[in-house]
Amino acid sequence: MYIIKLDAIDSTNTYLKTLSLKKMPKDFTVVIADEQTNGRGQMGTTWQGEASKNLTFSVFKDVSFLKVSEQFYISMAVALGITKALNELRVPKIKIKWPNDILSENKKIAGILIENVIKNNKIEGSIIGVGLNVNQKFFDNLPHASSLHLLTGIVYSKDEIFHRLLKHIERQLELLETGDLDALKKEYEAILFRIKKPSTFKTPDNQTFSGFIEGVTDDGKLKLLLEDNIREAYDLKEVQLLY
Repeated sequence: MYIIKLDAIDSTNTYLKTLSLKKMPKDFTVVIADEQTNGRGQMGTTWQGEASKNLTFSVFKDVSFLKVSEQFYISMAVALGITKALNELRVPKIKIKWPNDILSENKKIAGILIENVIKNNKIEGSIIGVGLNVNQKFFDNLPHASSLHLLTGIVYSKDEIFHRLLKHIERQLELLETGDLDALKKEYEAILFRIKKPSTFKTPDNQTFSGFIEGVTDDGKLKLLLEDNIREAYDLKEVQLLY
């Protein structure tokens, strides 16, 4: 493991992407910053975090053993690694909100942004960005956001949590190469937020509908059971879970 520590940067993912344009970084190169000035989330959103209170880091992983059609398994593995680390810390009621937000007590405490390096229809590597709210107390206009400190009352050592997260993320990513992908997906689906519960969803044109989450497809679409026993699969651009 090769760790690069920075005081402040626009985005740790962008830093690793820039490195990879010149030469593929060493496997499991990690970049961590005390502050991200332009942290990014899913679908072009920004990741808001108070400087020095949270963890923001990115990992480069060689995943050339995976097919392009299997790239969502990277997301599943990383989400499971984070949940295992948080369960060790006894953070309450950890769930994964599809595709890879980490919730505790229905509050978002962590997000993952995965950007894969694909050339000639082959995955060469994966840049995995992780943001975890650790000791932050206030979140402006973010009613669904929380932190480990707000949930447990504990002031955490960021360094200790960082290395615990890395240990579990590395272990889960190693299982991608040596393990059973079907078992990985079953474990991911078992802790999906609102799995097998009636839920409400919104489309990009603000239409709402109800359904039951049944799981995910191999390429990461959300499988829903709708009215009249109709089953559909949606990608991230097509549907949003309301909660």
